[in-house]
Amino acid sequence: MSLIEEFRRHRRPVSGNDLAQALGISIRTLYRDIASLRALGAGIEGEPGVGYVLRPGFLLPPVMFTAEEVDALVLGSLWVADKAEAPLAEAARKAMARLTAVMPIELVDRVEAQYAVVGQSEPSHQETI
Repeated sequence: MSLIEEFRRHRRPVSGNDLAQALGISIRTLYRDIASLRALGAGIEGEPGVGYVLRPGFLLPPVMFTAEEVDALVLGSLWVADKAEAPLAEAARKAMARLTAVMPIELVDRVEAQYAVVGQSEPSHQETI
């Protein structure tokens, strides 16, 4: 998130060295972080020696969910992945993968636990008349 915020402070390309220095990280770590953000869909243009810029339109708000919010997201995504038509079901799976990629490990563990639990359905105790 710090790298995204740093990009947002610059309207023009900024060198990797300047970005690394501003963030207090090594240039190697910066390159790795840029690759990770690109994999998440960030439109980061540029290359070493030229500079980097974040194209407008990329929004990745901080992923700070409560345990209950994580439960709601997982259960909702799993339901959509199971019940919706193919394109929407695939979108739900991709969204869940993207979210878990940026969540703290404790919440990822919670998500993995929910995936195992949600697949098991319990019989209803209500009778229909």
